[in-house]
Amino acid sequence: MAGRINFYREDVNYRLRGIRHTRAWMLNCISQQNRTAGEVSIIFCSDEFLYNMNVEYLHHDTLTDVITFDYSAGDTVSGDVFISIPRVKENATMYGKPFTEELNRVMIHGILHLCGYKDKTRKDAALMRSKEEECLALFA
Repeated sequence: MAGRINFYREDVNYRLRGIRHTRAWMLNCISQQNRTAGEVSIIFCSDEFLYNMNVEYLHHDTLTDVITFDYSAGDTVSGDVFISIPRVKENATMYGKPFTEELNRVMIHGILHLCGYKDKTRKDAALMRSKEEECLALFA
């Protein structure tokens, strides 16, 4: 069975353009990590929505741009990736990047978490950033 990546929105009026292309890119990135895609949901939401999730489920009293809930089993990648659209917009401005580029980075960051990559240590974060760059280069 081929994997499925679906896009949803919770409490924001944001619609991703080029869904087919983005989905194919994500599936390719998952394959590049020697993983198989299962069910993946990308959910766009507000800062408030993601903040409340961060507090409730992770006990972190901070804003964040992405939270990943990993349901993967073995080499099959499955999970939910929640992304704050306002936080991505703010980060894009702060880093001087186009919004779509920053959104792609955050989406693939969540996908890479589902593939097993971590980012809590300096070494893990450097590897995560390297994998993000590899995947972003595939988005043509």
